Amino acid sequence: MTEALDTLWYTRCPVPTGLGIAVQKGWLAESFAAQRTEIKSLRESNDEAVRESHFDHTLLNSVRHGGNIPAIWARAAGRQTRVLGLSWADEAQLILTLPGSGIRSVRDLKGRRFGLPKWTKVQIDFVRAQALRGLENALRLEGLQPGDVELVDYAITAGYSDAPARSEGGVYVFAGRSSAHNEELLGLLRGEVDAIFLKGASAVQLAHQLGLEVVIDTGAHPDPLIRANNGTPRTLTVDQNLLDRHPEAAVRIVEQVLHAEAWAHAHPDDTRRFLARETNSSEHWVTVAYGRDAHERLRTDLEPQSVVGLQDFVDFLHRWHFIAERFEVREWIDPRPLEEALVRQ
Repeated sequence: MTEALDTLWYTRCPVPTGLGIAVQKGWLAESFAAQRTEIKSLRESNDEAVRESHFDHTLLNSVRHGGNIPAIWARAAGRQTRVLGLSWADEAQLILTLPGSGIRSVRDLKGRRFGLPKWTKVQIDFVRAQALRGLENALRLEGLQPGDVELVDYAITAGYSDAPARSEGGVYVFAGRSSAHNEELLGLLRGEVDAIFLKGASAVQLAHQLGLEVVIDTGAHPDPLIRANNGTPRTLTVDQNLLDRHPEAAVRIVEQVLHAEAWAHAHPDDTRRFLARETNSSEHWVTVAYGRDAHERLRTDLEPQSVVGLQDFVDFLHRWHFIAERFEVREWIDPRPLEEALVRQ
């Protein structure tokens, strides 16, 4: 007999995910109502240790859908977690410069100053890691490497989990990284550096509002390994305890993610509105950052391309010393909940 699950903790990033839609629509809670399982948002908790589990995955009976760097870091640090699915929704990954900088192509970055965030009080600096990845991938296209540019650090002393997220109308208003903490952007505007990396809806909106020039969008490159970064692919993970003691709950979670994605494929306009809420942005900037087909890009599976892309990114994080131990992504994946959920569709 399956053991009863009292509480399921969930968390997702402010990015397009099937879990985010399932939460907003109330489907995740509804699917567990008969079992009297309470559904709680860990990022809204008043306990900082609970909120920090969004990044270090220490909380038992929790599910996380979002950027892969914290999930990779937690796995490399020994957390007992498993990947149930991967969702690859391409997004804008921009290297930006000021008008008149003389930087018209990636080749022009050689010898120039590149601003990087450096969060000094966090367990895993995923913002720095994704910026370095974007820079390295762009430079590689021109036979260059990060050593060919001058890296300029901008220290940020805030923490990701300093305050709980607020829920307004069922939608997160996220604490943590904000424009006030975007020191590398301020450095660019002050002329201290020549280029920076930003991604997602906020990146395209800021570039437009501030009149910045796009050197390259690696998120639009045809090679998936150039596009592979923190958000490509995103990981759907649970702790091993949930999988071992509540296997039906793991299947139910995947079912609701797939259900939300299927709904999105049939409701493009509604999906854009949901994604705008998730990303704290507008429908326009969601479309610019994630494409007019953003609703179709919400697909959680275990496609070989996603697995290869995630492994390549794990290797990058190890090479840059963001994680201490390299591991095999295929051994991290448990395909059984997804296989069962697909059978039930």
